[in-house]
Amino acid sequence: MVGDEGSPKKVSTAEVLLPFENKDVLVNELLAKGVEIRVKHRSSIWNSIWPILPFVLIVVFWVALFRMMQQGPQSAISFGKARAREVQSKDKVRRVTFDDVAGIDEAKEELREVIEFLRDPTKFKRLGARIPKGIILVGPPGTGKTLLAKAVAGEANVSFFSISGSDFVELFVGVGAARVRDLFARAKRNAPAIVFIDELDAVGRYRGAGIGGGHDEREQTLNALLVEMDGFDPNEGIIVIGATNRPDILDPALLRPGRFDRKIVVNLPDVNGREAILKVHTRNIPLGKDVDLKKLAQGTPGFSGADLANMVNEAALIAAKKGKGQVNMEDFEEARDKVIMGPERRSLAMSSKEKRMIAYHEAGHTLAALLLPEADPIHKVTIIPRGLALGTTQSLPTDDKHTFSREYILSKIGTLLAGRAAEKLVLNTVTTGAANDLEMATQLARKMVTEWGMSEKLGPVTFGKKEEHIFLGKEIGRPRDHSERIAEIIDDEIRNIIHEQEQRIEKLLREHLPVLHKIAEKLLEKETLTGEEIRKILEEYRRQN
Repeated sequence: MVGDEGSPKKVSTAEVLLPFENKDVLVNELLAKGVEIRVKHRSSIWNSIWPILPFVLIVVFWVALFRMMQQGPQSAISFGKARAREVQSKDKVRRVTFDDVAGIDEAKEELREVIEFLRDPTKFKRLGARIPKGIILVGPPGTGKTLLAKAVAGEANVSFFSISGSDFVELFVGVGAARVRDLFARAKRNAPAIVFIDELDAVGRYRGAGIGGGHDEREQTLNALLVEMDGFDPNEGIIVIGATNRPDILDPALLRPGRFDRKIVVNLPDVNGREAILKVHTRNIPLGKDVDLKKLAQGTPGFSGADLANMVNEAALIAAKKGKGQVNMEDFEEARDKVIMGPERRSLAMSSKEKRMIAYHEAGHTLAALLLPEADPIHKVTIIPRGLALGTTQSLPTDDKHTFSREYILSKIGTLLAGRAAEKLVLNTVTTGAANDLEMATQLARKMVTEWGMSEKLGPVTFGKKEEHIFLGKEIGRPRDHSERIAEIIDDEIRNIIHEQEQRIEKLLREHLPVLHKIAEKLLEKETLTGEEIRKILEEYRRQN
């Protein structure tokens, strides 16, 4: 480059990266100053890779997927392998026996012949006897179905394969059927063995009711299970045990003889069963001398084995929190109240007016339970908020009840309505605190009319079919099998039952108004009253009058 006077001018070269913003202004200024600009585009390998990257990633994904499916059970994602937990017969540490199972003696007796077959199959084969291929354990949750299956394997000293019904079904079609085949192949290699399928209804529901029209993944899994159960000889030493609390929705093909031959009901334990369960769960717990397991069993009607185990654990936690060296009866009482009524919420702030209203509400429940002839005895009443309730009245039957008379149900409805009746009688108002009571009372009255044939006007007839729709649930979509006129009569009968019991309870509370006031005053003073303390208040009133 030449300067103005003809002399050469020194030129410098610089390579810069222009900023994205205001680059046009900067370029124009440089050109005005006589700067020569040469544009150099930066090359990047991403410009070449980016168009084909999605296709590369898809290929890598499927290659990795197929490689993992071909690997053994130790693979991180082994789709075709059953996820059954296995307990070998030689594993002494994890083995469960009938000594660990209590409260379900009838079910244990039913399973003893299975144990005998697994121990000595020749005794049965000699006479041509065939042991059941499959056994279904039916019962409410927490009654010990899984524990019972483990105990059968432990007593027979055979391998035990445990899997949940939901573990068979995955996103990809055919995975469930592959897992079923793998499970039975493993069981045959380790025969004699027990295959336990928990929550059998997850895979064994009626076929043909799903969206896939009989070809969805769950139904293919069920088909594979049926084929496998047909494919092994009962004398091979493999027994399938299934557990469910919904036997009504199982496919009939699953329940036919030759598959699941036998159904064993595992019910909630009675008072003797609960005492035996408590003895099992307190074996390793230091108990105080005042602990009476029989009394605890009598005070826990309707508890399952899991509920009792939870109560024992809660009692041990309460005793440990207090720094005790052993668990006393008061700890068990507190744990039972926590399991039944929920934890205390003493931090909940309530006004004196609201607290008084709750005291009279609970006093109404309590007094009605004392005065009604068929009502369950009062165990405890409290105005301390527990769980979702602001106050609780706890009744415990003296014995386990299996059938209920009309008088007992009417007394139950009356007790439920008594809290609201006490509010009307003393406070001259009603509150939302009775919402749950009204719901339960209405439900009982409806069952009296539509299910139990206890309506004099309609007679011993049931109304409404119980049918479960696979997508709508148990109660939604319940078909009606009666006319509009009958529906009106049903509604009238329900209202009449509720109205009659409401009048009955209001009259009863009005006649014993001093006792109602006394119970409410004691609740405001002590917050919690036992059944014995409440009965003394009533006895004192009767002596004075």
